[in-house]
Amino acid sequence: MLRVVVFASGKGSNLQNLIDVSKNSENLFKVVGVISNNKNSNALTISENEKIAGFNFTVMQFLNEEDFSNAILNELKKLNCDLIVLAGYMKKVPTKIISEYQNRIINIHPSLLPNFGGEGMFGEFVHKAVLESKNKVTGATVHFVNEDYDKGEIILQEEIPVLDNDTTESLAKRVLEVEHIILPKAVIMIANNKIKLK
Repeated sequence: MLRVVVFASGKGSNLQNLIDVSKNSENLFKVVGVISNNKNSNALTISENEKIAGFNFTVMQFLNEEDFSNAILNELKKLNCDLIVLAGYMKKVPTKIISEYQNRIINIHPSLLPNFGGEGMFGEFVHKAVLESKNKVTGATVHFVNEDYDKGEIILQEEIPVLDNDTTESLAKRVLEVEHIILPKAVIMIANNKIKLK
């Protein structure tokens, strides 16, 4: 069984969706931990409700980023983490964690990368940029994480049309529906060894 730790900062809808899918996945994967950088994140409430280990780590709790990274790595090792899933995690993952979990970290991004990716491109900023660009399609991407924002190898993408009457909110809602399909699909593909963790 693939042991998954989810990093999340906000509402946690992708987290809840992953947990729900895992319960019907015939033991292919299990969410064993949640790490947040926001003590008020609903993701931590979800972890508590689901009786999953939840941790809040911010750089400010530590003397430096290395201590911050080591604290997270320590918990990941205790949880026997096989795969890290970034689901609305609003902090750049430290290089030390990326190198320790090379090719074992995936992210869900609310656009068709490489379009509308990079630093500062998250949440409503992405959808606003899509609408301003007059693009006719958008979507979501699951990709491996490396040291560069949104530049890792793409695993899955799903596109949807941008409607003439779309607002930032309506577009975000429809993209989130796509995220809820392709993120668990990618995790299941990894659990089934259809995508190899190098």
